Amino acid sequence: MIARDHLFGETGHVRFGIGYRHRPEEGVTGLVPETLARRMLGARLAMSGPHDLFARYTFGHPERAAAELRAVLPPHVVSEVDWASLRREPGSVVDPELRETESDLLFTARLNTGRPLLLYVLLEHQSTVNRWMALRMLRYVVRQVERWHQEHPESALLPLVIPLVMYHGPDGAWTAPRRVEDLFDLPDGEEEQRARWRALVPRFEYLLDDLTAEREEALRARPGPPLARLAWLVLRYGRTEELAQKLPEWVALFTQVQTAHEGAEHLVVLIRYLLWIGDAAVHEATGRVLHSVLDEQRAEELMRSYGEELIERGRQQGLTKGREEGREEGREEGREEGLIRGRAEYVLRVLATRGLYVDEAARQRILTCTELATLDRWFDRALNATTLADVLDDLTQ
Repeated sequence: MIARDHLFGETGHVRFGIGYRHRPEEGVTGLVPETLARRMLGARLAMSGPHDLFARYTFGHPERAAAELRAVLPPHVVSEVDWASLRREPGSVVDPELRETESDLLFTARLNTGRPLLLYVLLEHQSTVNRWMALRMLRYVVRQVERWHQEHPESALLPLVIPLVMYHGPDGAWTAPRRVEDLFDLPDGEEEQRARWRALVPRFEYLLDDLTAEREEALRARPGPPLARLAWLVLRYGRTEELAQKLPEWVALFTQVQTAHEGAEHLVVLIRYLLWIGDAAVHEATGRVLHSVLDEQRAEELMRSYGEELIERGRQQGLTKGREEGREEGREEGREEGLIRGRAEYVLRVLATRGLYVDEAARQRILTCTELATLDRWFDRALNATTLADVLDDLTQ
């Protein structure tokens, strides 16, 4: 569901709307015990969890989002956007049943003329190409502009909306139609006749950043902060057998990430993601990379610091409850409870990583929250918060 509070900000902003081989008793090159790595991998449950959080963390930041948008938007649009005005907005309009395979980000900005712009970015995590993505994106964009219209009833015009799909599936390039009109069964005939029919159906087209179709050299050449440049590569190769071989080639980028502002936190997010999606070979390659960037003690501390065990423990507790009840309903309820508990632990871990004090009342408020959408909003706010009030104020639970 969309977060209603301050969703669209002030009028005049643009919005931009991305097999495990076990080796007994062996650690990942001394970096982290195998038992911990397996707990972090778990049974590969709710795989959208790591994809969603990694995408939100990386491209939810305006500077890194700008790098993604600049890489895909047409040059005439890039030159017309006041990039200093780019702002992230909270909330999601993704259909609830699709949250395991999609993440979305909404940004506002201004054109140099002062006109508002919405930039809506959908990050597609599913393993197969969805033929109906154009229709789905149209639905999401309509939801965004309807919300904007409700917030700005005095405006005689709607803001410009630019939709972008970012895809990193494992099964090859994106093949679905990008235009809604291509989904309609138009009568056969000459092109001129078909064009007349085409003029009668809805027209809508989204931009596409198909990372699976990009060459490594092209991704490396994209300008942007180190975390964004490394994230493009990790997403591009994250579901391929090449990942373990590629990681050591990216040591220089890992070093740039680690030495940048908030580099330790960025490195934790990267490592957590790699350990969850990767097999034993990826774990070993990750360990070698970290030992090239950090000393052994710091590498191990960094691996443990993000608290992935807590997330998996929450998931497993929920699954256990569902299995004990012996019904499908119980399993689904247990899984949902585990996911909620895990997300609450994520919020607390991010707050701790950012050095923000959380009193017992606030801690209990987070841990007892039962709404995943609320926890998602708190997580998004925590990523850039400077005080606890930045995260919890103006929210009711």
